Amino acid sequence: MSNITAIEVPDIGDFDTVEVIEILVKVGDSVKAEQSLITVESDKASMEIPTSIAGIVKAIAVKVGDKIKQGSVMLSIEASAGAPSANAPSAAAPSAPAAATASVAVASSASNTSAPTAPAASAAAVSVAASAATASGTSSASASAANNSATASPSAGKLEMPASTAGLPHASPSVRKFARELGVDLALVKGTGVKERIVQEDIQNFVKQALAGGVGASSASASGASLGGGLDLLPWPKVDFTKFGEITSKPLSRIKKISGANLHRNWVMIPHVTNNDEASITELEAFRVTLNKENEKSGIKVTMLAFLIKAVVAALKKFPEFNASLDGDNLVLKQYFHIGFAADTPNGLVVPVIRDADKKGILELAAESSELAKKARDGKLSPAEMQGGCMSISSLGGIGGTHFTPIINAPELAILGVSKSYMKPVWDGKQFVPQLTLPLSLSYDHRVIDGASGARFNAYLGSLLADFRRIAL
Repeated sequence: MSNITAIEVPDIGDFDTVEVIEILVKVGDSVKAEQSLITVESDKASMEIPTSIAGIVKAIAVKVGDKIKQGSVMLSIEASAGAPSANAPSAAAPSAPAAATASVAVASSASNTSAPTAPAASAAAVSVAASAATASGTSSASASAANNSATASPSAGKLEMPASTAGLPHASPSVRKFARELGVDLALVKGTGVKERIVQEDIQNFVKQALAGGVGASSASASGASLGGGLDLLPWPKVDFTKFGEITSKPLSRIKKISGANLHRNWVMIPHVTNNDEASITELEAFRVTLNKENEKSGIKVTMLAFLIKAVVAALKKFPEFNASLDGDNLVLKQYFHIGFAADTPNGLVVPVIRDADKKGILELAAESSELAKKARDGKLSPAEMQGGCMSISSLGGIGGTHFTPIINAPELAILGVSKSYMKPVWDGKQFVPQLTLPLSLSYDHRVIDGASGARFNAYLGSLLADFRRIAL
């Protein structure tokens, strides 16, 4: 006689309905008691729902996207021989401990998955009644439960969901959600957590390797991915351009191949936010012209870049979180001030770095930036001259534009974009006066820097450029 039991959704807390976002088993799978069956998600949290009995999955009653609630049938399981059904009386195992109830803390699905700042009150808990086992099966079940025992959550004071079994990827619901958002197949990711548990950093590292071409084609083929070694992206369009007209094929330069790969990684991996502001540089431009006249014989031409470097250093000192880099879960605060600047060359963009910019004057910065830019154009920059930057400056002032979004040069946390200055009328309280205005576009890493800090940094930078005497304060 078959012993097929319908597995229903247990108490899911305060939620009326939740959406099925992942089905973790398939028909014919052998599952163990407390193994996760599906993952559901509300507007505040995601959670895995386990089975209370062991057996063989005979039918699945839900699909991804379905809305379910407490009492909804998820699937049917044919109980293993000797295992009680979900409704079997606990008296069948008089020597076994009483059925335990585990409260499972569910990871809150915050908008920024890399910064878990949601309060504990926003995490939903689901109580799963564990069925009693026979005396003979209790020891093995207890051993399995002990090996996958949940760890205490310091924020919620509850227990974390035990890891999935039967070959399923060893990861929490929040990590699964993060992987889905990036299109990563967890079966290809090697976990570095306790008992090879997949953590968020493992997924980030996997994506970095995929973008750098570090994941083998065989892995991509095995996962069914069409591009990116596990990233669920559409294949790049294959087009015969000769059908439309005459073409000329030209290989990318070595610099563009290298910088392109880095820019791609940085854009995908770093949550960019760009703050646009303006600085009044009427007086600063007049001072720059005067300096060039006074130093005409020295051969040093002072550009606006030298003033920008000096102002950026002062702003980094006032806002030290910008002069830092992320190292895993740690923020490395730097006590030195090396400033990179984008140099346009015939072969592509490179970023020379001026070391110890805080210890150099305007004329020194002008001379060194000019020398490094020439070496960049001549292709003579050494790798050491392009490393160690704290923050970069990308200036399009000589070309044009109003604002743009510069891409952060990892592992830096911010980059300043500068567009072409222009004259505009500004009301001084009595009349409109002409004012030379410099557009500033500050891109920053939102994992570390919030919007208010970004706006303050850019505003402070603008005030320094408007009145350069503030540098001395």
